[in-house]
Amino acid sequence: MREDIIKVSLAGFLKHGIRKMTVQKLVSPLGISTKTVYKYFQNKEDLLKECLVLHYSSQIRELLESIEKCPNAIQALATIWNMTIAADFGVAKSFYHDLNYYYPALQDGILKKYGNKISDTIVKLMNLGIQEGYLIKDLIPALSIKVMAVLYSSITRTDQYKNLKLSANTLAEQTVFVYLRGICTEKGIKELNSYKKNN
Repeated sequence: MREDIIKVSLAGFLKHGIRKMTVQKLVSPLGISTKTVYKYFQNKEDLLKECLVLHYSSQIRELLESIEKCPNAIQALATIWNMTIAADFGVAKSFYHDLNYYYPALQDGILKKYGNKISDTIVKLMNLGIQEGYLIKDLIPALSIKVMAVLYSSITRTDQYKNLKLSANTLAEQTVFVYLRGICTEKGIKELNSYKKNN
């Protein structure tokens, strides 16, 4: 029952945001009372925490499975960013707004726990990309991942581009992917162009 509550609640949070959803609304598809929910969770924030664990761990598993199929580091890096953008923009805008505004400590804890795994993977891919000749030799992967994270956060966690009325894909193309292209060698740019053409 606990796992069902988490799965159904996560779907509700992602579709409607966090603040609008009461525990009763979250579990109404299961036909159970809020009393049942409180047997497993202390409060709505405790339930939200478990939903975020499921959300981020599932995303990471899917990302890792997808990049294993990529033939080289550039395609793997591009895949990570494309999948992340699709996941973040495939939910209600209010979800991340509510998370950032009302539950920043909760989000920071979850991101610290799960974000390091992705950051480590990206750094390894960048080192591999340097070895393969796709990325510039003097690249500092640990710095590059931070730059890309800042660019990505500016798209997903702020409203600074709101007045431009651009799609998430356009914003990513003009920020994260411009940076990714900038750290590529000529060989890397060709591979990135090939990837973009086919995806």
